[in-house]
Amino acid sequence: MLPTKDAALALLHQHVRDDYQRHHALMVATALEGYAGQFGEDPLLWHLTGLLHDLDYEEHPDTHPAPSLQWFKDWGYPPELIHAVEAHAYGYHGFTTLPATKLAAALVACDELTGIFYAYRRMNPVRYGDMKPASIRKKFKDATFAAKIDRATIQLGCDRLGVPLDDHIANLVRFLAPLP
Repeated sequence: MLPTKDAALALLHQHVRDDYQRHHALMVATALEGYAGQFGEDPLLWHLTGLLHDLDYEEHPDTHPAPSLQWFKDWGYPPELIHAVEAHAYGYHGFTTLPATKLAAALVACDELTGIFYAYRRMNPVRYGDMKPASIRKKFKDATFAAKIDRATIQLGCDRLGVPLDDHIANLVRFLAPLP
């Protein structure tokens, strides 16, 4: 059973106090909801997966997302959400689950890439929807730009999602356009 968007947002604010992390959660939720529309999937499930994927990160950075995976199970959240959140941690803290669903692949593809969008916006204060995909692609290729962002993980997500990186970047420009 899923919470409403308002209840999920309240849950996010209960566990995540950092403004950047809250904005990141909203970016990922918005991107996933955009993909849900594109693929004919459940927009609420996809939005909430993005919104809550880092729910425990601030409180449990060394074991993330293990605590939230248990919370989601305890709260009766759908297995598809739980799998996606687990898969987004592939390669970290001992997690070895690869994304096996479109939702999980979309989360993996969007999670880190939104960090490049955010970093680009900090340097060039334009709305996400006004960004040029070629500019984001150039920053993606520049390993010194937002150096902590794992480009291989983004590519893994794109490959599993079946969306070429250039199309994925263009999709995110479009999906993130409504955000402030």
